[in-house]
Amino acid sequence: MTHWIRFEHTGHLGFGTLSEGTIAVHEGNMFEHPTPTGEALPLDKVSTLAPTDAGKMLALWNNSRAMAAKMGQVAPDEPLYFIKANGSYLGTGATIRKPASYDGKVVFEGELGIVIGRECRALSETESDDHIFGYTCVNDVTAIALLGKDPLFRQWTRAKSFDTFGVFGPVVATGLDPSALSIRTVLNDQERQHYSVSDLFFQPAQIVSRISQDMTLHPGDVVCCGTSVGVGSMKPGSVVEVAIDGVGTLRNRYEA
Repeated sequence: MTHWIRFEHTGHLGFGTLSEGTIAVHEGNMFEHPTPTGEALPLDKVSTLAPTDAGKMLALWNNSRAMAAKMGQVAPDEPLYFIKANGSYLGTGATIRKPASYDGKVVFEGELGIVIGRECRALSETESDDHIFGYTCVNDVTAIALLGKDPLFRQWTRAKSFDTFGVFGPVVATGLDPSALSIRTVLNDQERQHYSVSDLFFQPAQIVSRISQDMTLHPGDVVCCGTSVGVGSMKPGSVVEVAIDGVGTLRNRYEA
């Protein structure tokens, strides 16, 4: 298992592998033959960034059996997804901000994120695994009152794409079996979500295969697998953590 991280140090952007609090700095392309430079940096001496510079972030809706049962929804025939604007990205440790133009509830949604490693176009399910680079933690932050504000148009992109609402990290973990993973979300030291990837209707390889029939996915793109029960609102000053064993903990404060 390898943990890949992006960071800023002395005004420069970099990436490398993280182990026991130390970053082994690399150069080149994270997804294609990255080369170690020999430099090592302590994690506490850098500013951590979202672990990929994703061209796009896609996120699934109604992909949880438990959530579907709670909401009276049926299993979807295919992945149902929306896009989060790339200006929304935020890494661990940074502050989620309530939009100045919005007065409603802002909710957290803890999820598993798939990070693409190779260009994906019209893949079969068996081909998908070779195109997945690794996995990350996601907090799919949502201005929930906007979704149904206009009864004629569900505003998924707007509600999901405010600055700081596309939260993921702290790393991309490679070498994991996603079927064995579980996602925990903790709000102010109280566990709010704890569910297994097995709860999902569509598993990561299926998701990548199906979406690749619609559009090309590129290295660094992130696909959020959808959330389960326990979603809730955040108040200013709240701290929310999304934790996945083998990946780490994505931790952010929410402020108005």
